[in-house]
Amino acid sequence: AQGTTYNITYIAGAFANYRVAIDSIFSTIDQSLSTYQPGSIISQINRNETAEADAHFIAVFNKAKAVAEITNGLFDPTVAPLVNAWGFGFKKKDKVTPSLIDSLRKIIGYKHVWLEGNKLVKRYPGVMLDFNAIAPGYTVDVLAAFLESKGIKHYLVELGGEVRSKGKRLDGTAWTLGIEQPEENPSEGARLNNTIQLGDNALATSGNYKNFYLEEGKKYSHILDPSTGYPAKNNLLSATVIAPDCITADAYATAFMVMGLEKAQQFMAAHPTLQLSVFFIYDKQGNTKTWISQNFPALLN
Repeated sequence: AQGTTYNITYIAGAFANYRVAIDSIFSTIDQSLSTYQPGSIISQINRNETAEADAHFIAVFNKAKAVAEITNGLFDPTVAPLVNAWGFGFKKKDKVTPSLIDSLRKIIGYKHVWLEGNKLVKRYPGVMLDFNAIAPGYTVDVLAAFLESKGIKHYLVELGGEVRSKGKRLDGTAWTLGIEQPEENPSEGARLNNTIQLGDNALATSGNYKNFYLEEGKKYSHILDPSTGYPAKNNLLSATVIAPDCITADAYATAFMVMGLEKAQQFMAAHPTLQLSVFFIYDKQGNTKTWISQNFPALLN
């Protein structure tokens, strides 16, 4: 689903197969938020067609705007033209030049769009939205809410590495998750840097070590800095964020990758009320190091 894999585990008092309902949830969200579905609400809005925002679109848009505001635009849902230009979006890659980036930056900015009722208003026609850095986390939350509506008290929902859990496993032990070691080309599958017990929380990880390409000997990552128009360049390799809900964890994991280690540390110190805990893996002169917030769950190894 959504271009990736998903796993959902839950404990029910009696046999309960929710596969059809879950498939329907994925389809409904795709028809609202997927830039890869030509008929979706977001695709129609990106083409400047008349489209009314539904509840999914409004929830994700409002959260994206809120995170954009508090991060001063380092997380920005209007980054779609840059994502496309660099070859990570829903259109063919452009030949990137400084003049192209300068022209695109004029239509990048979360303040260029707003909702009036269920209508999205753009300051410039060229503004386009991309929710790919937040929609998976939102989807995980919707699936978790669905399970809870069915009386499920013990579950783990995972979509493309974004996770939300509640309760315990069937044997009474806690849900245990691995934090992947950032490696571009692991020879024998992904290795774990550490494992944790998540509890009744959500987790998301963002990194620059999987979705990238090489061109003329240079590496270009999908993590783009809206303030420059170019792929973010810093020593942060991956950002794992734990939050009360997955939409929050997903958005800030991306934001921290744009910030880099020092700015992300400063942001965490300045915003304790956000209830975020983080596990950063970064490069220091060729060596892999970690920085862990004090409120992060105890590591198991």
